[in-house]
Amino acid sequence: MNRAFLTASLLGLAALPAAAEDSFPAMLRVLSCKGPDAAMEVFMPQSTIRGRGLANVDFARPVLGVYVLDLTDAGKGKILEPARISLTPDKQAVVVDQFTRKLPPTRVPIGGGTVNFDNRFGTDAKCGPFNSE
Repeated sequence: MNRAFLTASLLGLAALPAAAEDSFPAMLRVLSCKGPDAAMEVFMPQSTIRGRGLANVDFARPVLGVYVLDLTDAGKGKILEPARISLTPDKQAVVVDQFTRKLPPTRVPIGGGTVNFDNRFGTDAKCGPFNSE
C-alpha cells in the first residue's frame, strides 16, 4: 500500500510542471520603452500574436498582458504586474492599463513616442514602435 501511494504521489508531482506551464501562457514583448529613471516593457500572450506589426495582433477584445518596470539601475530590481492592453478605436495607439495600481491608462502611439506611465519612475519614456522587435 505504501508503494502504491508513493508511486501515485510521484506521478502527481511529475505532472505539476506541465500544469504550471499551461496555466501561464508564453509571452512576447510588444513594447520597449526607456525613461531617465527606468525602463518599461509590455508583454502579451504569444497566442494573440501571429507576427510583427499591428495587423498581426488579435485585439478583438482587451488582452491581459504583463507590464514590467525595470528599476535595476536604481537597485530595486524588476517589478512585474498584470496590465490590460487594448487598441484605441482609431488604431493609432495602444492603451496600457495598469489596473492593479489604479494608474490612469497610458496611450502609446503605434509608431512609438514619448509617454508617461506614472509620475514616479515612468516619466518621459521613449517607446519604440508597437510589436516591431
